[in-house]
Amino acid sequence: MGYFRELPNLEYQSFLSDANSSRDYLLVKNLFRRVKIRDDFYKSSTLLKRYNIKDGSRPDTVAKELYGSNDYDWVVLISAGIINVRDQWPLSDKDIYEFSANKYGEDKLTDIRYYETLEVKDNEGRLILPKGKVVDSNFTIPNPSNKLATLNPVTGVTNYEHETRLNDKKRTIYVLNTPYLQQFLNDMRVLMNYTESSQFIDNKLIRAENLRIKLP
Repeated sequence: MGYFRELPNLEYQSFLSDANSSRDYLLVKNLFRRVKIRDDFYKSSTLLKRYNIKDGSRPDTVAKELYGSNDYDWVVLISAGIINVRDQWPLSDKDIYEFSANKYGEDKLTDIRYYETLEVKDNEGRLILPKGKVVDSNFTIPNPSNKLATLNPVTGVTNYEHETRLNDKKRTIYVLNTPYLQQFLNDMRVLMNYTESSQFIDNKLIRAENLRIKLP
């Protein structure tokens, strides 16, 4: 993942058994240093665009498609606002089936989880009841075509349908428009730089507090 090459470094007190002294440090990447796209930028169709993740696609394959390199998978994740790939990236159709089967049991995938409304319009095409409202199974409304009758415009949503819907909601993300990739990289590298502080060594390196030296 090319993202780790972009992270600045941190000298951290060495706890390794072969350390020669309390002043030995390990050079590590500062995983706590991160950037995000400003929230107001998501309203801009110039910088970002909507993207629908295809079945089986991964961040690296999306990056290859959009930017010509798998190394920009982290750009895809940052522009999508994704921190936890395991929970926020959609599963493939095969994987969501296996996930649902493990969660509910394969024999319970078609069990009804809840009921929701169907769309109802009157004879003139006016909307009487929108679809997708969670209701009881015995929910009724007056029949717009026959006021002496009622309708039960309800359908059941199974466990598997429920999990599939949640997974499909993750498929629509925002991605960085290709012409702005280099500017994004330049700006991010500037933001990743350290500013002067008591830990500052240079703009790409700081040193963590050494407790072995400070403790009595």
